[in-house]
Amino acid sequence: MENLLHILERIRAKTYTFLLSSCFNSVGKRSTVYPPLRFGNLKMVRIGDFVTVHPNCWIQAVGEDRPKNSPKLIVKNHVSIGMSSTISAAHQIVIEDYVLMARNVFISDHLHGYEDVGLPISQQPITKVHGVTIGAGSWLCQNSVILPGVTIGKNCVIGANSVVNADVPDYTVVAGAPAKIVKRYDESRQKWMGSAGRE
Repeated sequence: MENLLHILERIRAKTYTFLLSSCFNSVGKRSTVYPPLRFGNLKMVRIGDFVTVHPNCWIQAVGEDRPKNSPKLIVKNHVSIGMSSTISAAHQIVIEDYVLMARNVFISDHLHGYEDVGLPISQQPITKVHGVTIGAGSWLCQNSVILPGVTIGKNCVIGANSVVNADVPDYTVVAGAPAKIVKRYDESRQKWMGSAGRE
């Protein structure tokens, strides 16, 4: 029975993906979007091959449209976007190959303005619009937050509940709010070393 339910869920997701695919800039082969999905301006969102978008995600491109060949959100190949994650792109967010995202990850390349005290924040324009890149092979753990202008390198680990407001070099583990380096791969020693230079 459990196996049958799993098959029916996959059929439902594939059907949903097919019906929604014309709304995207493009959707690659064997990619799956599980419902429900909250979305905005999917024509500025490009999905690569073998991508999985799990249920209850919110994916949007905000602001003015651009030419079709310049999408604001680019999700490359073999990416898994965890349940209830949010990705909001005003300039450009690029998620490279084989990125793994856990539940409730938040990625945005912009913030809400708050400077005008005479206006509710919800009515103020977006600000601090700077592109974001998530490097190939990286893992974003549960509840991690990636802020505007951040570039995360290859094969990085972003610890659970971390807030990343600065670039993360290749082969690095960060954690905390704001995120700090916990461990980094030392190519000369071919070992993962702690932030104090110890194994």
